[in-house]
Amino acid sequence: MTKKSISRRAFIGQASCAALGSTAFLSSVLNMGLINTLAARPHIIQNSGDYKAIVCILLAGGADTHNVLIPTTTSDYNHYLATRGNLALDKDNPSEVLALPGTVGDKTYGIHGRMNRVLDLYTQQKLSFIANIGTLVEPISTKAEYQSNAKKLPLGLYSHSDQIMQWQTSVPQNRSAVGFAGRMADILHDMNTIPNVSMNISLDGKNRFQTGNNYNEYSIKNNTDENNVGFKGHPSWWSNSGAMNAVKNGAINNMVEQEYSNIFHETIGRLTQQTSESIEIFENAFANVVPLQTSFSDTNISLDLKKMAEVISVRLRLGANRQIFFTTFGGWDHHDDVLNQQNGMLPQLSNAMAEFQDALEEIGMADDVVTLTISDFARTLTSNGTGSDHAWGGNQMIMGNAINGGRIFGEYPSLAIDNNELNVSDRGRIIPQISVDELYAELALWFGASPNDLDYILPNLCNFYSTSGCPAPVPANYGPIGIFAS
Repeated sequence: MTKKSISRRAFIGQASCAALGSTAFLSSVLNMGLINTLAARPHIIQNSGDYKAIVCILLAGGADTHNVLIPTTTSDYNHYLATRGNLALDKDNPSEVLALPGTVGDKTYGIHGRMNRVLDLYTQQKLSFIANIGTLVEPISTKAEYQSNAKKLPLGLYSHSDQIMQWQTSVPQNRSAVGFAGRMADILHDMNTIPNVSMNISLDGKNRFQTGNNYNEYSIKNNTDENNVGFKGHPSWWSNSGAMNAVKNGAINNMVEQEYSNIFHETIGRLTQQTSESIEIFENAFANVVPLQTSFSDTNISLDLKKMAEVISVRLRLGANRQIFFTTFGGWDHHDDVLNQQNGMLPQLSNAMAEFQDALEEIGMADDVVTLTISDFARTLTSNGTGSDHAWGGNQMIMGNAINGGRIFGEYPSLAIDNNELNVSDRGRIIPQISVDELYAELALWFGASPNDLDYILPNLCNFYSTSGCPAPVPANYGPIGIFAS
């Protein structure tokens, strides 16, 4: 195979980023994968202070979010109580359920009693909930449409591997290797000023969410002494460390500047050089981090968010006007002991999100960062004994000064098992009525994508959200959620 026998785009089609990432070496080298060039229109930064970031927290395993956001109006709570059985929380016990202020329409809600910091954020209008959201190829309004196969269903519904992938790619009809944040970077990379620093920063290594056709994530760690991956320099306390690093970099550059005989070797060589260059840029930026005064808990999710705040604080040294961050908080597959497990895990999540928001306030960036949670799926409403099993639509959180805070977006569904058009199982599996596409579309437009970009960023969007390129109107009750002020 010669350079002339296969194009770069054809090469990518035959050897996807996911396939390339199957070895440790290639996983490291592809962290800054500029695989080929996207012919995209320039995107204009309005001014030097025009910075925005999205932070995505994956609650891996499928969080039981019907014990995160709880209906407390008498009739709705009675359905919740009857269906959840021994998994139900006591709405009159503040150690189990904290009342949300105000009403949504004529209904009231509460949240898990161990999420007091989230309650504070909600009350301060810095956080909202998105009710009954999940993966959808197209709208499904009734159990009859689900059972008759009249509508396309997500591939591998209720499967961890499929659903966790689909939340990251927003392409539920196939097993795509390209994610939402990756496609955003493909389109918007020109908004940043240093090409070798990725728009996408991961605290969880390689992931689908940030894998693009042309741009991938750059991985860092929350340990201050292990900020980067790839080719490390010799420590400064070595004698002649500068000379040693020069020899190392020279060797790498000589290796990658060779005239390789096929496109695969050429691509790997180029990515190796880019990774080496990006490490140096990050190391120089981190050397200028001013220690945060905000106190963070000693949990992995808190430390991940602390590291993100530090990266944001040195964004100018990274040439970053747009950044997307990703991390995973795992362990939510609670087939048993769900109540005790959530009593321990939900405070960690609640505290971490509040600490991160406090840190953003400290560095003056709270107006410019939006944080969201995602998860494989929600859990069955009924108990399997002491836990719950795989289901579908659930509730997620979104946080930031830029959002319309203190709200519940969407319509919280009835949790009754019988006579419920959205329940497709005697175990209580609810059809989502807000699609992942609707959420991501609003984030993309806020982030700087134009309506004309959305057909690439979200291939199924026209099923839910009217854009200039849609061939027909979308069904009623679908469209903008209203996360941001118009």
